[in-house]
Amino acid sequence: MKKIKSIMSLGIALSIFILIVSCSEDFLEVEPKGTTLEENYYSNEAEAYSGLVAVYDIIGKQSRGFENMIALLNSGSDDHFTGGGSSSDGSQLQAFSNYTISESTIATSYWSDFYQGIFRANTLLTKLPSVDMSEATKARFTAETKALRAIYYFELVRLFKNIPLITSPLGTDEIYSVTQAEPSAIYSQIETDLLEAISDLPVTLDLANEAGRLTQGAAKALLGKVYLYQGKNSEAVAQLAEVNGTPGSTSSFGYKLLDNFSELWEVGNNYHSESIIEIAHTDKSNADWWFWGSGADEGNSLNVMVGPRGYVRNSGSTAPDYAAGWGFNVITQSLYDAMNGDPRFDSTIEDLQSYVDAGEVQLEESYQYTGYYLKKFMPLKSDESTGGGATVLNYKQHTYMMRLADTYLLEAEALGGAGARAQALLDAVRARVGLPSVPVSMDVIMNERRLELAGEGHRWYDLVRTGSAASVLSDRGFVAGKHEIFPIPLSELENTLIVQNPNY
Repeated sequence: MKKIKSIMSLGIALSIFILIVSCSEDFLEVEPKGTTLEENYYSNEAEAYSGLVAVYDIIGKQSRGFENMIALLNSGSDDHFTGGGSSSDGSQLQAFSNYTISESTIATSYWSDFYQGIFRANTLLTKLPSVDMSEATKARFTAETKALRAIYYFELVRLFKNIPLITSPLGTDEIYSVTQAEPSAIYSQIETDLLEAISDLPVTLDLANEAGRLTQGAAKALLGKVYLYQGKNSEAVAQLAEVNGTPGSTSSFGYKLLDNFSELWEVGNNYHSESIIEIAHTDKSNADWWFWGSGADEGNSLNVMVGPRGYVRNSGSTAPDYAAGWGFNVITQSLYDAMNGDPRFDSTIEDLQSYVDAGEVQLEESYQYTGYYLKKFMPLKSDESTGGGATVLNYKQHTYMMRLADTYLLEAEALGGAGARAQALLDAVRARVGLPSVPVSMDVIMNERRLELAGEGHRWYDLVRTGSAASVLSDRGFVAGKHEIFPIPLSELENTLIVQNPNY
């Protein structure tokens, strides 16, 4: 049995060496002696905790590995081009960006990684009832596992829509006979998991030992978002209003907007009052090329991906001392124009071409070069790891799956973009950066989401769920009725009963 290698306390998206007991196909295909080992595992709290860490591991896909979710979702939106070294660099990102994506060009991991998390959750949920541990701890572990399973199903149903619903471990004779469920059944399971989890999750955490684990507030925020995606606006409001509290003040869950927008992107400013679901990274995992993206690395891959290619400061330059990177997720002229003059611009976009023009820096132009880079995640030389492994694979900046400004705007949207509370929620987000009040409306809320959350992986979903993608992304090749969801990877179709999504 492989050992879990936990780098940080479970507040994370702790990546680990994969436990056979928690793996999907790997576990199902081992020799019978492996099954005996698995059956004897989870005999005590320590082993159950290891299983829980394995379930948490998959949440790190937001910003870990080359095939991370933020880089992917940015690539397909109107705010970014894929960039990189050439039109073939990061082919799966390029295919999404120009809407030539197919069952052969989509990376399998966007499907298989989340199902791996689901299979680990199913295994742990099956084992927990018989583990020798306190009932209170068992209830919490169960709640966390269900909430994580809900997260992974929410990722899958939004990406692929037509997916299998699996809520218990599969035998080897069942793997290839799985069929797809109705999306409504997937959403129903997500709701059930979150509703069952909420009461057994803690309201607050001991940040010294538990930072990053899920809380009641996190589950409620996610549930509110899940309701909103289904058009269940009143249910969404009920959950999000509890999370948000009085706009601009501290909610009952301890959430409050940070005073300064720029503080959100300071490396080391972790688990603060605006963070609801945070993805942790570390420079201590010694990540290296031979196991990068395997689940054993803990570094933030987004950092090196968005860094400028071949960046060098000339002598006497006053330009920021950025570390060179790979030049992905370059900013489009459209986003630059939308943010120009906004107080969040300086924390979101770096205009490196202006430094090139001034003779202060040299760099290699990325594919689809605009001169504008995603500053929120651009690494500085001072951020480089001094430990082992490959330096560029060990950045430690955390990222957010959900933060309070996001949930403020989600609630305002669920309120129909009208009324005093929707106005107050919008005003609070704008006031934080010194912007005046403007009359609330759905269009204003969606524009505010674009500016507030730029580069964080939300824009593409916002365009799709509001029906705006076909018009906004038409020049990229987006086809209505097809590109709202992804094609199912070819490897998941072969020798199975799974059917490809329409028009692919």
